[in-house]
Amino acid sequence: MFNSTTLEVAIGFVFCYASVALIVSSINEAIASALKLRSNSLLEGVKSLLNDPKFEGLALDVYNHGLVSHLGQGNAENAQDLKNKPSYIDPKHFAIALIDNIQTIPGDFAQLGKDIDAMKDPQLKRLLQGIYGRASGQIENVHAEVAAWFDAGMDRLSGNYKRRSQLYCLIIALVIAALFNIDSFRLFTTLWQHPAIAAGISASTPSADILWKEFMSLPIGWTADTPPLSGTQLAGWLVTASTTLFGAPFWFDLLQKLVRLRGTGNKPGADGK
Repeated sequence: MFNSTTLEVAIGFVFCYASVALIVSSINEAIASALKLRSNSLLEGVKSLLNDPKFEGLALDVYNHGLVSHLGQGNAENAQDLKNKPSYIDPKHFAIALIDNIQTIPGDFAQLGKDIDAMKDPQLKRLLQGIYGRASGQIENVHAEVAAWFDAGMDRLSGNYKRRSQLYCLIIALVIAALFNIDSFRLFTTLWQHPAIAAGISASTPSADILWKEFMSLPIGWTADTPPLSGTQLAGWLVTASTTLFGAPFWFDLLQKLVRLRGTGNKPGADGK
């Protein structure tokens, strides 16, 4: 079982990492929204999936479909004309939009097979010929399998986006750690010597203002007695930054568990005992 000092140090650490992760997540989301990273990434994924890198064939047709671009006018001629690019496409809607743009006679299953055979892209043609052959004469089966194919492609795209996002978060976290001098090694030393610093931290805070005050009450920041920059300090920043990769929900969940554990014992006094 943790003693009071160990528990308060752990709470202080976890609260600090949770706060940094929350700040980093908020900044990353704001940047992603401002730069439309999700919608642009999705567009590139669809272009790659449909072998349409110049966005002048099937990918453009799909994006002009009402089920895909709900807010669009359906008359875009290039990527610049897309004023409201979606950040998510329902796989079923993608499948319907794709088949609608391939078939020349809506609802005519036999003609759909001829339309697929007439496609110029050999890779897509082979793929759709296989799907068409397994559809048992039902266009709904074609839609279902195309949707599954699109879903698998988007899973790979999501994985790539997540890896890039984690890299961006690590960079942002490192900047924040340096800006606020959040040195994990100094944080540990100070909390171990003065565990009462973390005694007021709770698992749930009523407002962002209180959350910020509790965060700034930790032994972080630049002060007159801050030692000169050293390799140990840089390493401490890197440790802090790397913890954000676990995500804020992980750290806040762990904080709740530690605070509940604290409730079974006594908080340390001002003298650190």
